[in-house]
Amino acid sequence: MKTHAASDAAPGAVLTGLAPLVSPATAVLVLGSFPGVKSLERQQYYAHPQNQFWKILQAVWPDIPLPSGPDSYGPRCQWLLARGLGVWDVYGACEREGSLDSAIRAPVANDIAGLHLPRLAAIAHNGGESFKHARHTRTLGVPVYSLPSTSPANASWSFERKLAAWREVLVAHHLVS
Repeated sequence: MKTHAASDAAPGAVLTGLAPLVSPATAVLVLGSFPGVKSLERQQYYAHPQNQFWKILQAVWPDIPLPSGPDSYGPRCQWLLARGLGVWDVYGACEREGSLDSAIRAPVANDIAGLHLPRLAAIAHNGGESFKHARHTRTLGVPVYSLPSTSPANASWSFERKLAAWREVLVAHHLVS
């Protein structure tokens, strides 16, 4: 099976997702569905400038500046891990044109249980497509949450409403006061 990056993918080509961003200290694992085109091109989680993922996290921890600038992805990842968060996707590969979850075809699930995170306290699904896998993630024996998608496609939720939902989960697991 030949895999492609998003930018050179032909219709029907299998796209490969990103590696998990986790550490032994990961307490809450945020699971998206599958990286969008921009994220695959840049090999960075939530790389689309209109995605609110990083903006929401900065609002949760306003006193701890999120690294910014052209070479900030590595420091952002360290910032995220230092807060007890991890990031991955429910799908490790799929066929898709564009970035919409509704366009995902022939998805291949990631082995989330295989991460072996010793401090895992909860799983937070970032959006509805990811939450379709809650029956599987519940088998890990930790609370499982459905959070509103941070994607620009989720315009029905205001930023403030998304932030409140995300903050509630992180407060419940003592990652923020």
